[in-house]
Amino acid sequence: MAWRGVRDLFRRAGIDTAELDARLFAEAAFGMDRLELVNRERETVPTDQLKLLEGYAARRLKGEPVVRILGEKEFWGLSFKLNAATLVPRPETELVVERGLEIIGPLDGARILDLGTGTGCIPIALLTEYSDVTAVAVDLSPEALEMARFNANRHGVGDRFETLKGSWFDPLEPGARFDLITSNPPYIETAVIATLMPEVREHDPRLALDGGPDGLEAYRAIAAEAGLFLKPEGVLLLEIGSAQASTVSDILVGAGFQDVEVAKDLAGLDRVILARLTAAS
Repeated sequence: MAWRGVRDLFRRAGIDTAELDARLFAEAAFGMDRLELVNRERETVPTDQLKLLEGYAARRLKGEPVVRILGEKEFWGLSFKLNAATLVPRPETELVVERGLEIIGPLDGARILDLGTGTGCIPIALLTEYSDVTAVAVDLSPEALEMARFNANRHGVGDRFETLKGSWFDPLEPGARFDLITSNPPYIETAVIATLMPEVREHDPRLALDGGPDGLEAYRAIAAEAGLFLKPEGVLLLEIGSAQASTVSDILVGAGFQDVEVAKDLAGLDRVILARLTAAS
């Protein structure tokens, strides 16, 4: 019955997802699935497991998100481990993977570059779909890269997954060329971050959120150099904020890209932008 006590505690604290949160914590603390939790709830809980559950509950009551506490998040049907330096993979980012698969599917031995990789969820998801694809993942944070390598090895693609520390294209060799460049860059305006929900504002890494005064700094940096690292028929595929399609399109066109296409997520919001270089670029 221990998990029900946590549920009631969460309810009194006004947590909307009290029952779900308590159950997830109990499953993790006790090493049980949902059915086991129900069937065995009258059994005495070992002290160490009870303390683990209580620790989870205390962190949740302080406003920490469930996925941060458990350190795991599902994306593309795969479980990704998190740390403080990584964003939590979001369902809408799966649209980047969907469009990426369309691009690399017809190619033999496609090469992918993922900028600001975080958990590595985008390139790792792509690698699990095609055994002849390779990826390079770049991030400023060594802690994020450590987590990305862990996730790549966990899903059996570590031998095709290279990580480089640095800002955007800086750590790449000048002659490197890719069929697909992907990124879910920081795109929130600096002044807006203070207004975000506490679970995001206080627990997501600011480096992965802050897109500068107008939220577009990362797109300018990527657009300025992406052409140097794309193969002739290569594609740039970026996640965007739902109100940024027009401005990011203008940035890409100004940098020599054409065939700019915007894709909407399941909520009907602009979410992904795809662009190819002009012949003269």
